[in-house]
Amino acid sequence: MIEPVALKDFFVTFYSSALIIMAGASYALLFTWSKVNSRLIIKLSAYLSYLVLLISVYQLSMAANLVGYWQIISYVMVVGYFFAPIAIWHLCHKTHEDSTLTTTLENNNE
Repeated sequence: MIEPVALKDFFVTFYSSALIIMAGASYALLFTWSKVNSRLIIKLSAYLSYLVLLISVYQLSMAANLVGYWQIISYVMVVGYFFAPIAIWHLCHKTHEDSTLTTTLENNNE
C-alpha cells in the first residue's frame, strides 16, 4: 500500500493546509475591502495573500504527493479562486445598485 503522506511530511501538510484556508480568506476579505476603500496598499495586500495561497497549494501538492489529475485539479481550483471574489464583487455590486429593486421593495413595504 502506498502511503499518501509520509510521516516526515505530516506537519508540512498540516500547516500548508491551514495556511491555504487563512490565505484564501485573507485574499477574499482584502480584495473586497480594496473595492470598498480604494487604497493601493490594501489591493497589494490582497495580491500578497493570493501569492501565499499559491505557494501553500504548491507545498501541499508536493508534500501530499499529488500527481497527475489531482495536481491539475488543485491548480485549476486555485486559479478559479483568484476570479471568484472578483465575480462575487461584480454580482453584488450590480445587484445592489439596481434602483428598480429598491423601488419595488419600498412599494411592497407600504
